[in-house]
Amino acid sequence: MSFVSTASKPKTAITPTREENYPQWYQQVIRAADLAENSPVRGCMVIKPWGYALWENMQRTLDGMFKETGHRNAYFPLFIPLSFMEREAEHVEGFAKECAVVTHHRLVPNPEGGLMPDPEAKLDEPLIVRPTSETIIGAMFAKWIESYRDLPLLINQWANVVRWELRTRLFLRTTEFLWQEGHTAHATKDEAVEETERMLDVYASFAEQYMAMPVLRGIKTAGERFPGAVETYCIEAMMQDRKALQAGTSHFLGQNFSKAADIQFLNDNGQRMHAWTTSWGVSTRLVGGMVMTHSDDDGLVIPPRLAPAHVVIIPVTFKADDPQAVMDYCNSLRDELRKIDFVDRRIEVEIDDRDIRGGEKTWQWIKRGAPIRLEIGPRDMADDSVFMARRDKSHKDKKGVKRSEFLDTVTTILQEMQDGMFNRALEFQQSNTAVIDTKEDFELFFAPPAVKENNPTPIHGGFALAHWCGDEAVENEINDQLGVTIRCIPLEDLADGPGTCPFTGKPSEKRVVWAKAY
Repeated sequence: MSFVSTASKPKTAITPTREENYPQWYQQVIRAADLAENSPVRGCMVIKPWGYALWENMQRTLDGMFKETGHRNAYFPLFIPLSFMEREAEHVEGFAKECAVVTHHRLVPNPEGGLMPDPEAKLDEPLIVRPTSETIIGAMFAKWIESYRDLPLLINQWANVVRWELRTRLFLRTTEFLWQEGHTAHATKDEAVEETERMLDVYASFAEQYMAMPVLRGIKTAGERFPGAVETYCIEAMMQDRKALQAGTSHFLGQNFSKAADIQFLNDNGQRMHAWTTSWGVSTRLVGGMVMTHSDDDGLVIPPRLAPAHVVIIPVTFKADDPQAVMDYCNSLRDELRKIDFVDRRIEVEIDDRDIRGGEKTWQWIKRGAPIRLEIGPRDMADDSVFMARRDKSHKDKKGVKRSEFLDTVTTILQEMQDGMFNRALEFQQSNTAVIDTKEDFELFFAPPAVKENNPTPIHGGFALAHWCGDEAVENEINDQLGVTIRCIPLEDLADGPGTCPFTGKPSEKRVVWAKAY
C-alpha cells in the first residue's frame, strides 16, 4: 500500500490527503462517511447510523465468538462507590486522574439563576462513573462464588465507560466510549493464564478475519501494563501513517483483585482459596482502526465482512419511459441478493432512490465505503444486467455484468475484496518493519524528515524490532526523546533470539516492538 504521489496532484474526494495531513484526513474521512460527529458534551461523540451499524456488526461477531468460548453476557452498574476503587492500590492510582465523580443527587434553583447541586443532597459516598468494572464486578463475584464447583465463572458485558481525556479524537480516544469487558474467575493460575491467552487469540482472529487488519500479539512492559494486572497481553496494528494502534487487551490479574474484593472459594480439598481472575476488552476504537488501516483519499473503505450494506443499488430513472419498471427490477434484485449468505449473515442491500443527481449519489457511497455499487437503468434492465463498480478499484473502473452472473459470483467478489484488503495491509506492515541493531539506526528510523511545505505530518517510522535489556528507565528515556514506546514484547520471535540492547550494551533475551502510537 502506498500513498498518492503529490507530484501529479490528482483530484481526490478527501482533502487534505493522507500524505498532506494524516490527522486531518482521518477526521475528514469520518465526516464524509457520515460515521460520527462531536457532541455538545466536550470530548464525547455522537455515533451516526452508518457508523453505529459498523459497531453493531463488530459487536454481533465478537459476541458470537465470546459465546462460543463459553462466556455469558450480564450487566453491572454504571456507578462505582469510591471505596471500591480504593481497594486495589495500583488500580486506583492508574485511573485516578481519569475519573468522573458524582457527589450530589439533586438539583435546585440557583439564587443567581439557573440550577445548582442541592447542598442538602450530597451523597454520603461519592460515586465514580465507571472507567472499567473490575472492582464492582469483583464485589459481585465474591457473592456468587463459594465453591470450586462455581468456577470458572465467565462473564462479559457490553457497556459504556468514561475516562476523562484531555485530548480527544473521534473513535480513537473520547471521554465516553462503547466497549465490551470480559471478567472471569478461575480455580488455578494456569486456567486463568490460558483464558487470558485464549481471549487474545479471539481478538486477533477477529481483527484479521473480519477487520482485515493484521496484528502482532505480545505482552506489555511493566510501564504499559493495565493498573493492577500481573500481565497485560495485547494486539498491535499498524496504521497507514506507520503508527501503532493498540487494538485489544487481555489481562491476567492474578489474585490481586480477588484479594481486594475477597473472592474466595473452597477447593476440592476443602481449603479456602482466592480465585485467579482475568479481564479483557475492545472498544469503538476498532472503528477508528478500520478507518486508518484501509481508507484512501476518496474516503472510507470497509472490509465486506463488516459492511453495513454489501451492495448499494442506484436506480437510473431520469430518462426511463417507465421509472417504476426500473424500480421493480432493482427491488427484485435486492430480494434475490438478500437470500444469499456471505460468511455468517445475509447479503445486505440498500437501494438509493433519493431524488438527487446520480453523480452525487455515487460519490456519497464511494466516501461511505460501500463495497459494491450497482447502477441500473433502462438499458441494463432490458439486457437483464447490472453496471458494477467495486470500492477496492478506481471509481472509473465499472463494467456491465449479466444479472445471473452477478448473483452467482457476488460472494466470491466480496471475499476477494476482503482477502485483498488484508494482504495489502499485511504487505504495508511488513514493508515498514525494520530489524535495528544500533542506537544511531534506531534514532534515524524514527527521526522525522525535513518538513515539506504544507505537510505538517511527514511520514516516517514504523515497527522497529530492536533488543531491550528490560530497564524501564531506558524505555522512558526513549519515549521522552522520540515519542516512541515499546508496543509489545512479541509472543513469538520476529527475528533472531538473544542479543545486545543497543541503548545500554547489556544482554537482551529477545527483540521487542518499538513504535510511535495512538
